[in-house]
Amino acid sequence: MQSTAQLIQLWQEGRTRFTQLLDKLQEEDLSKKLPPAPNSIGFLVRHIGDVELLFAKNVFGQELQVRAKTVVAQRDTGEWTNFGELKDYVAHSAQKLQQAIEAQTDEDWNSTITTKEFGTKTKAEALGRITTHTAYHAGQISMLLKYGQLS
Repeated sequence: MQSTAQLIQLWQEGRTRFTQLLDKLQEEDLSKKLPPAPNSIGFLVRHIGDVELLFAKNVFGQELQVRAKTVVAQRDTGEWTNFGELKDYVAHSAQKLQQAIEAQTDEDWNSTITTKEFGTKTKAEALGRITTHTAYHAGQISMLLKYGQLS
């Protein structure tokens, strides 16, 4: 059986791939892309926050209003260029997701959740999904930061 305290540590450690990149980014980096890939760094930062909030609400049951603009648009609209706003947004999404994780009992981790995006998973598996989602996009951001071109 998983313990909520251990799973919070796992999630926090997994998210450091992303948070360490935030410390390296500059506002001018946000529009970098690596053609032919369509997504900019700014879009990916916002997308991480959007999906964290969706998980807090839809998987872990938090009462939130979520406007997941990147998920709705399904493409980079070029609007994610204000670094201060993006940093605040992903700090907010991390806080809400951590609160959602902390609200789970040890027994909750074996209960299942079904979504159209990834089917039926235990909450523990869903936590693995959001952790790897963030790390996956952090890897993309790292590549864009190193090799991307300003658009």
